[in-house]
Amino acid sequence: MVDLSKSTVTIIGIDPGSQITGVGVITARGTEVKHVYSESLKLPKGELALRLHKIYSRLQTVIAQTRPDIMALEKVFIAKNPQSALVLGHARGAAMLAAVNNDIPVMEYSATEIKKTVVGRGRADKSQVQHMMRVLLGLRTAPDVDASDALAAAVCHAHQQQLSNALKASALNQLTGKLQ
Repeated sequence: MVDLSKSTVTIIGIDPGSQITGVGVITARGTEVKHVYSESLKLPKGELALRLHKIYSRLQTVIAQTRPDIMALEKVFIAKNPQSALVLGHARGAAMLAAVNNDIPVMEYSATEIKKTVVGRGRADKSQVQHMMRVLLGLRTAPDVDASDALAAAVCHAHQQQLSNALKASALNQLTGKLQ
C-alpha cells in the first residue's frame, strides 16, 4: 500500500473574482506545505467575455508551469446582488474549464470552511488569512488579499486531505487489527 503522507501533491488554489482573481500554488507532503507561486490577477475593465478569457488563458499558463495535481476552488457565496453572483459564477466556470481541460480534478470549499481550516474561525477577516498564509508558508511578507485567499484554498485542501488520509489509515489499522 502507498503511504499517501509521503507523496508530494501540488495544489492550485483559486479565489475567483470578476475584477481580481487570486491564484496560489503550493506543494503539500504530509503536514508540510510550501509556497510555489501566487498572484492577484487583475482583470481588464469592460466586456465580461474578455475578462473570462484572461482568467482562462492565465490559468492555462500557470498550470503548464506548475503542473498541479488538483484545484481547490472557492465556492460562490450568496451575494446580495444576484448579478454579482452570476458574474462570479462565470469566473469560477473559467477556472474550472482550465482545470478540466488539463485533467485536473476540482475540489470546492466555502469561504467559511477555508477560513476555519487555516485561521481557526470561519468568520476570520482578510488580514487574518493573509497573516496565516505568511506564517504557514514561511513567507517574508503577506501576499495580496486575493492571492492569500487562493493560497488559503490550497492549504485548506491540503489539510482536509491530510485529515482524510489519517482517518483512512486509522480505519485500516482498526480493520487489520481485528483481522489478526
